[in-house]
Amino acid sequence: MKEVVLDTETTGLSVKDGHRIVEIGCIELENLIPTKNKFHCYLNPERQVSEKAFEVHGYSDEFLSKQKKFSEVADDFLKFIGDKRLIIHNAEFDLAHLNNELKLFGKNKLHNEIIDTLTLARDKYPGSQVNLDALCKRFRIDNSKRTQLTALIGCDLLA
Repeated sequence: MKEVVLDTETTGLSVKDGHRIVEIGCIELENLIPTKNKFHCYLNPERQVSEKAFEVHGYSDEFLSKQKKFSEVADDFLKFIGDKRLIIHNAEFDLAHLNNELKLFGKNKLHNEIIDTLTLARDKYPGSQVNLDALCKRFRIDNSKRTQLTALIGCDLLA
């Protein structure tokens, strides 16, 4: 069975405030083992990155202004994920942003089966920290290369 670990970075927290995606990272898994297939892109959000988001991922407005727009990568992204199950840490956040981007460009929202590892971690470890860094520490996964939050590194750690 093939699945896709997916993560995004954004200009801010809320789609309702007009925030947009600045990075999409995907790693394909086959029988829970990463394949060589990856999808990764930076995106021009056509708006400024909030200060808090910049502190998280470090992508400047200048850097992002030179990237492709979501509409230019949407078909390749959708082809990559196909109908595969998506594994996402905090799926509600990522799906809200992805479905907003798809809606802005006249595409249907995602209907893939979703596994939200944040929900799984909250159920398994109630009362404990369950962010990705805490889970890496719990499972002794080296996350030292993650000095900032980036979508592809997040995918790699989650995989």
